[in-house]
Amino acid sequence: MTGGQYVWSTMSNAGMPAADRFEWFTDMVARDVVPVTVSSPQAADFKAEAAFLSLGPVEVSVHTHPALHSRRPAALTRRSDPEQYQLALVGGANPMWISQRGSESGPVGGELVLWDTSRPFEAGTRDEQGTSRCLVLHIPRKELLINPDKADRLLARRIPAQRGTGAILVRFLTSLGEHAAECGPEELGRLGAIARDLAAVCLAEHADAGHEVDAGAQTRALLERVKVFIEHNLDDPDLAPGTIAERHHISVRSLHLLFQHEDESVSRLIRRRRLERCRADLARPELAHHSVRDLAARWGFANPSAFGRAFREAYGLTPREHRRQSVPGALAEH
Repeated sequence: MTGGQYVWSTMSNAGMPAADRFEWFTDMVARDVVPVTVSSPQAADFKAEAAFLSLGPVEVSVHTHPALHSRRPAALTRRSDPEQYQLALVGGANPMWISQRGSESGPVGGELVLWDTSRPFEAGTRDEQGTSRCLVLHIPRKELLINPDKADRLLARRIPAQRGTGAILVRFLTSLGEHAAECGPEELGRLGAIARDLAAVCLAEHADAGHEVDAGAQTRALLERVKVFIEHNLDDPDLAPGTIAERHHISVRSLHLLFQHEDESVSRLIRRRRLERCRADLARPELAHHSVRDLAARWGFANPSAFGRAFREAYGLTPREHRRQSVPGALAEH
């Protein structure tokens, strides 16, 4: 295992003898995810990896493994229960399925699926070959934020991850892999609260229980939705508070209130992310034939002089100086 208390802890059985790998995996799942019985057509050489991140009120885990079949019978549920709802994004080449409370998901791939550790379930991969990858958000029952009766409607049902709050939640969770190690414990706790809130809003929308999620959670979810919208539209020169507010059906004043407890205003966020994109592009050798003006316009800076001043203010050198340092031989006029 590598990593500290406040970063991803990663594990792999790759260095173990083949005969020990499957037992390692089943022990890890029982200890860190939920006790289940597991079988696999590839048990003789079961290569798997796992990673875990504690985020205050919730936990995130990622598991990559070959084909398997798992069961959580009633006797095992009574004997050991972490009392969690587990919401998983299923990826990899081998979709999985799960059944619980009389509902069966069918093949889940590139989608979200929810299960309850306090109830028996059965799950497995669709094919006997191929690798699956699950990113799981572990939500204690007391942290769910919506009525469990409403959440039960979604057990073992496919939940879209390509649109709406589901897509925002997935983007948020996957970004933790890149940036969690940069955060301290207080920041990770806040990130956990955001993940919980996004999950609550996502589940509530699909369970027709949106009115049950408190206003604070809905506000935090809306803030994340706005940030994702900004990230996807940095190249639009018309991206501004007015257009953002209109697209999210709120007033400009409400938009600014969303950011009142953030480290920067919505306008400063847009400018910072555009500058960061420009800075990265100016350092890419394959873009050296594009002029500074073109790269600035690519990320929404219509005024070259204003871009130059903003870049120098942010980084202490001009865009051309940054390009010459990053890409030796780049033409000065570019």
